[in-house]
Amino acid sequence: MRAFLVVIDSVGIGGAPDAGSYFNDGVPDTGANTVLHIAEACARGEAEDGRSGPLRLPVLDGLGLGRAVELASGTLPPGLGAAPQGLWGAATESSRGKDTPSGHWELAGLPVPWDWHYFPVAQPVFPEALLARVREIAGTEGTLANCHGSGTVMLDRFGPEHLRTGWPICYTSADSVFQIAAHEESFGLTRLLDLCERVAPMLHEMKVGRVIARPFVGAEGSFRRTGNRHDYAIRPPRPILPNWAQDAGREVHAVGKIGDIFSMEGIDHLHKGDDAQLMQHLGDLVDNSVDGALTFANFVEFDSLYGHRRDISGYARALEWFDAELGRLLPRLRKDDILLVTADHGNDPSWTGTDHTRERVPVLVAGRGAGALGHVVFADVAASIAAHLQVESSGSGRSFL
Repeated sequence: MRAFLVVIDSVGIGGAPDAGSYFNDGVPDTGANTVLHIAEACARGEAEDGRSGPLRLPVLDGLGLGRAVELASGTLPPGLGAAPQGLWGAATESSRGKDTPSGHWELAGLPVPWDWHYFPVAQPVFPEALLARVREIAGTEGTLANCHGSGTVMLDRFGPEHLRTGWPICYTSADSVFQIAAHEESFGLTRLLDLCERVAPMLHEMKVGRVIARPFVGAEGSFRRTGNRHDYAIRPPRPILPNWAQDAGREVHAVGKIGDIFSMEGIDHLHKGDDAQLMQHLGDLVDNSVDGALTFANFVEFDSLYGHRRDISGYARALEWFDAELGRLLPRLRKDDILLVTADHGNDPSWTGTDHTRERVPVLVAGRGAGALGHVVFADVAASIAAHLQVESSGSGRSFL
């Protein structure tokens, strides 16, 4: 009896009832729908870079993805809508925000108990006391950026000056986040990680959800981020799903950035890498993890490489890759295992702006037969995993299993 909770980061399905209260470039998120709009673009022949034709997701759709989109938003995506062979539903988030910590904390049973701090759009965005602390720790005379922006844009815009001055690049987004980018070789990876770790308590006191180290390499015109990113997140104030499992003597594996998101709360083993490597880790755990184990995985590149960059073709390729890999995993589950696929928010690559979109998310369960779950809340995911593993839940959700 094992549980695999797999978050396909940002794969929203539209229909969030409060989407009008969230914005991208001043435009409300009302009508955003990550899966639907990708499927529609594919059907129109508008997602032909590296792939072609209608969106092909036979495994996810076979679990109920198309029907979940229809439930959430009222529209069945073109090419999806198979008769579900798994349990399927749509989850609505109650926490304020459309960011990584909010979604993951609530999926783990803990709706965020406070309002996150978000930095203003108007420049300069950061208080002088914070930048002074960054300069003090880094030993530099200044910092760069001090604005909102996409990470790759920040490198192109400020990377050359960073190489000349050695000043760290400090920026944010619509999320509750403070990001510091620095060159791994000229600035130093260890130095960057130390800077982020030491400045994080000040940000956490402000209720900023994460400080993210964003190392990069290369020269002007060819900068690229590396896989050595590290998130310094606020520690959850109450026990969450990994704690429940660990306290019951169950082995807990974190695949991807799960360990960072939860500050390693309740985590026994951490498995990191790019999405292809994470899939290999997940496959190894399906084959070899012990009875009773919980595996909590996040596949981030849907969001980081394609959603924020508004790359519909790339997002479609990533979905089709994941679908094929999932098809190889499911037959290897043991008789009493479950694998639950969900998401933490949306990031509609057809939408205006570059930020996440406020959406419902799919809940697709393999290993417990077929049927409609209807509308659930994020915290119900944690309660259901706990019920399957037969461990005590202290969260706000209710099991749908």
